[in-house]
Parts: sequence; structure tokens; C-alpha cells
Amino acid sequence: MKLKRSLLSTLVAAACGLGATAAQAQISDGVVKIGVMNDMSGLYADVSGPGAVVAAKMAIEDFGAAKKGLKVEVVSADHQNKPDVGSTIARTWYDADKVDAIFDVPTSSVALAINQLTREKGKAFINSGAASSDLTGKACSPNTVHWTYDTWMLANGTGSAIVKTGGDTWFFLTADYAFGHALERDTAAAVTKGGGKVLGAVRTPFPGTDFSSFLLQAQASKAKVIGLANAGGDTINSIKQAAEFGIVKGGQNLAGMLMFITDVNSLGLNIAQGLIFTTTFYWDLNDQTRAWTKRFAAGSGGKYPTMVQAGVYASVLHYLKAVEAIKSDDGTKVVAEMKKLPTDDPLFGKGMIRADGRKIHPAYLVEVKKPSESKGPWDYLKVRTTIPADQAFRPIDQGDCPLVAKK
Repeated sequence: MKLKRSLLSTLVAAACGLGATAAQAQISDGVVKIGVMNDMSGLYADVSGPGAVVAAKMAIEDFGAAKKGLKVEVVSADHQNKPDVGSTIARTWYDADKVDAIFDVPTSSVALAINQLTREKGKAFINSGAASSDLTGKACSPNTVHWTYDTWMLANGTGSAIVKTGGDTWFFLTADYAFGHALERDTAAAVTKGGGKVLGAVRTPFPGTDFSSFLLQAQASKAKVIGLANAGGDTINSIKQAAEFGIVKGGQNLAGMLMFITDVNSLGLNIAQGLIFTTTFYWDLNDQTRAWTKRFAAGSGGKYPTMVQAGVYASVLHYLKAVEAIKSDDGTKVVAEMKKLPTDDPLFGKGMIRADGRKIHPAYLVEVKKPSESKGPWDYLKVRTTIPADQAFRPIDQGDCPLVAKK
């Protein structure tokens, strides 16, 4: 009898072991490998950069990968804001380094290139840093999720709000690459829809340092609003140089179409006060965002997180939930599962991912505080309006995404 029991126990243990092995075998190489690609040292380093890697590692820890027996590794690289560099890195990651998913990727021209390559390779691309709404429009892919924000959201948040308050004539300073073009296009559409008029636009080199001649053209246009269709260091330099020319004092207003808390920190409240922009994350929204930010700052030299870095955290967390659910890191299957699972994390709350790959959550129209209103370091913003999730992003039937069935 003892022999039979012993044999039965052995068989049961063996069967369990085989089940665990079979489940693990669906994870390629036994490792889920995540690549965080962004600008590590240039124009967008503060917006994304090393902080995005910190955020990704926090997500892996909070997911409890080690306790669940899931081996997850993170690699990172600097794409230098160049599509050819980004494509080379991605191809090497996918083919030689067995990377399963690429995250972040600011700079829309790079993101669009990675978007196409990822589809060809059957991997997963979860974007947080790029803005072009084309990622969920004409360039949408079954292998891509666009998480944090996009040009349609920025245009219809900031642009529409400014037109409603009397800023009905615009002139654009536009970064001359995919992101800038898309942001100008979407904002101009929002301005016109609201009854405003675009008086002109000028394309600026990317990246740029001297915006003097472009700002003088904008000043001469007499437009009420100068829309800055740029980001990061370009936005900071534009605003600083506009102050030197006395453009705001002369009666024109600046609209930072894409701004981050790190931009406000670089400018200082004396220069940035009163600026209005749209974001999907702010560290001081609630107890959960404040607690997470405290941990993030401890791991990033005291810097506070941007919405891009918050998006990397939330998207890695949801990606790992999908991998766990289907016991596979096959990119196409994981993205499909990410769309099936409702999203829920401490930074963006409850949400969903649509068929076109667009992640849906609220957005916030914020205003930069006056120095007298700030209570301490990084206390820079006040929320003027919360834009509900179902209104924050472009309606799914308006993006021309081939993945969306025509009605």
C-alpha cells in the first residue's frame, strides 16, 4: 500500500512539473525580454530617458514577476531621435537579442518606423513617448498599442480650450518632422472647428536652438496665439526666447501644445506661470500618484515623473498581465490579449485599449501656477478641467484605421 501511494505521489508531482514546464515553454527562451528605447542623452532625455527605464523596472517589481516564477529582463538603448538608428536597434533586438516587446520610443518618425518593423516581426510595440495620432490612424497595427497621449488629444484639449476663451487667431512654430506636422495638423483642425483661423506657420529645424527669426515671423503675424508644435528642449528654448522678445508682454499668447512637468521645472515658474497645456498624468492627482511618485523620485535622483514615464510604468504592468494570462510572449497574441483585458493601474486608473490600439483614459487641462501659489518643489500645476476618457481621444471611427470595421 505504501508503495502504491508513493508511486501515485510521484506521478502527480511529475504531472504538475510537466504542466509547469509546458506553460513556461510558451515563453520564448524562458525569458520575457523588454526593450526600452528612447532619447537617453538629448532633447527628450528628461521627458523620457533613463527615467523610463526606472519606471519599467518598478512595473516589473510591482507585478511580482519573480514571485510568480516569470523571468523578465530589461534592456535599453538611445535612438538619438533618428529613425535609421532606431530601426537598426530594433532589428538587432528582435533578431539577435530576442527582445519580445519595445516600449516608450519618443519622436514620432522613429516610432512610425518601429511600428512597421514590429508588425513584420510579429513582436509587440507599446508606445508611450511618441505623439503622432497616425499610430492609431492610417498607420495602426495589430502589434502596437499607443498608451499615453497623442496629437489629437493635445489639439482638442489645449487648442479647443484656448479658442473658447478668445484665442481665435493662430500662428504655428512647427518642428519639421512627423510629430510637429501631425500636431500642427490636428491643432489647426481643432482651431478651425471652434471658429478660429490659422494665419500662418513656419517649420523649424529639429532639434533647434535659435528660434529668433521664427518668433519674429510669428510676432509680425499679429496672431493672438503662437502655437508651439514642438516639445522638450525646443519648447523650452522657444518660450525663453519669446520672453526675451517681449512677445507675451506685447499682447500675444504662447500655447505649449506639448509640455511636460520637466519643461516647467527647467523654465521656472516666473517664466512658465499661466501657461496652459494638456496632460494625462500629474504626480499630485491623488494619494496613489503621490505615493508612486515618491518611489520614482527615490530611484531617479529626485526628479519627478512625466506622463511619458508614468505611461511606461502602466503599459509594462498591463503587458505583463497579458503575458501571464495567455502564458505566452508572442507579440501579436499578447497585444490582442491587452485589448481584451480592462486596464487598471494606480497612475491612470481604470481604462481600456480599443481595437485601433488607442489606450483610453482621462486627460487634464492644466495651468502653471504662479510662484506665490506653489507650496514646494515640483508643485507646479493646477487642474482646470478633467476631460473624460470617452472625450479625451479621437473617436474610433474618425481615424481611418484599417483594423476598425466600417459601419
